[in-house]
Amino acid sequence: MVIKQAEFVKSVADTNFYESSFPEIALVGRSNVGKSSLINFITNRKKLAKTSSTPGKTKLINYFLINKSFLLVDLPGYGYAEVSKKEKTNWAEFLEVYLKESKNLKCVYLLLDIRRTPTNQDEQMLNFLYFYRIPFKIVVTKIDTLSRSQVNDHLIIICNKLGITKNDIIVSSSQDKKGIDELLNSIESFVG
Repeated sequence: MVIKQAEFVKSVADTNFYESSFPEIALVGRSNVGKSSLINFITNRKKLAKTSSTPGKTKLINYFLINKSFLLVDLPGYGYAEVSKKEKTNWAEFLEVYLKESKNLKCVYLLLDIRRTPTNQDEQMLNFLYFYRIPFKIVVTKIDTLSRSQVNDHLIIICNKLGITKNDIIVSSSQDKKGIDELLNSIESFVG
């Protein structure tokens, strides 16, 4: 797949989700895992999705129309310590409603930072996807921050923690432009 067109469509702050007939590919992960950077990376647009070094900036569901044929859906990050317990609960409910009720959701890409051991929240998200039989792929981000041997060691830790194999993971780096072909081919397999 080649992405020739990408545009921001809409943000929503509640469960009045954007309705369309386009298939949806959702990106989910902890705060500051690199969802916005990944969107900019695969669309080859530097500022399509707003990036920030401050975790917890994405508090909305953001929709991006890709090639006038499917939507990339940037979901709020979870696990950010600086927000209130009430706000964390609201985000969790918001995510759950979207994931369970979206009629056009084809796949969820669960993003994990290569430098971090998966958290309980990452495991809960994975278990949620398994339980509701929502198709998913795991994308490990920021591999440019470690040496090749460190990447391998950290992938083993991630696999052991989540009970998966390296074949279940797409490794990527928006900095070094790694993993784009595998990621785009994977997305294409879900949206046609």
